[in-house]
Amino acid sequence: MNKTMNEKRFPLLLVGYTVIFCAVWAVYTLLLKPIICGVLGEETLISSLVRSGVIKNLVWTLPAALLIAKYRNACMVSLKDMFVQRKKDWLSWLPVFLFFVIYILLGAWRTHGGLGISDTFNTDDIVTVVFVGLTEELVFRGWLLNATYKESDSQKRQYLAIGLNALLFLCIHFPIWISTGDFVTNFTSLGFVSILLLSVVFSLAFVKTKNIVIPIALHMFWDLLVFLFM
Repeated sequence: MNKTMNEKRFPLLLVGYTVIFCAVWAVYTLLLKPIICGVLGEETLISSLVRSGVIKNLVWTLPAALLIAKYRNACMVSLKDMFVQRKKDWLSWLPVFLFFVIYILLGAWRTHGGLGISDTFNTDDIVTVVFVGLTEELVFRGWLLNATYKESDSQKRQYLAIGLNALLFLCIHFPIWISTGDFVTNFTSLGFVSILLLSVVFSLAFVKTKNIVIPIALHMFWDLLVFLFM
């Protein structure tokens, strides 16, 4: 661990980061994002690039990458090493990609009575798919889980780290659900459960492979399927 950050102070750093990050993103989502959408449009390419490509990367990706690099000795995997690609890792997680396809297609068939590309699928969705997977996985798996999951810990503590990560991942969706009026619906319909389960899958992909690209790809692939068919 970095000599300037002892074991007692590092958890405070994580808590402080999480609180500030969630607060900033809530303010942006509930107050600033509607203004940006009002000026640039809700579903235009420029608006999507500004919101997902610029703002989200500045708030999510950049700080997370800097923190991973600064406190690399306190993390399970360094920023550089988490991008190392191994063919065997991809092969071992290929069944999950296939499961996503089957699950989404069956869900779309049951919901719509058939399969077809969504009429609302547009360039805004493509930009969202590309950047959401990158930004969210780098923060929640690449930084937060990377800094709290220890291979030397007991299995119980490891499960706790993954579970806490899933709860935080769920909480970061609250502002957008509130802004769209879907907050209550996502709980009464049990839609929130899918967020928790997906977080666990992405977390396991990261801790098992120590490769952030695989959970990023899984996240992007899931979102793409949802936008295309659901």
